[in-house]
Amino acid sequence: MYPACRGTEFLQMTNVSSFSFPRTRRLTHRPEYERVKRDGITQRGKFLMLSVMPSEDSSPWRAGFVTSGRVGGAVVRNRVRRRLREIVRRHQHDLRHGFWFVIVARQGAATVTYGALEDEWLHLARRASILL
Repeated sequence: MYPACRGTEFLQMTNVSSFSFPRTRRLTHRPEYERVKRDGITQRGKFLMLSVMPSEDSSPWRAGFVTSGRVGGAVVRNRVRRRLREIVRRHQHDLRHGFWFVIVARQGAATVTYGALEDEWLHLARRASILL
């Protein structure tokens, strides 16, 4: 059950802000995605592709997410994108600094469970050496 405190007291106790995923940690412009694809290395899995590029300085990592029309309709694509963002958000403290990466959902990503997506992302991230 929840502790007796209410509102912001509970949030301060659980340190929720340390697991936020601010927009500054995301790749938001097309040239950034193109640069990662052009200059980075790509790891391919059954449901995901992970492209990784070292950044010029030791700045914090930044992530981008791609779900094309092949994955499904808008509702399905948005669900897959939300799942991928949540996976990265939950594992953000395990990621090394100084990398930009793009996760591309492949066609089967819409039909698998959250756990299967998370397992594959962790596997690809280990192969790309972006996990601590």
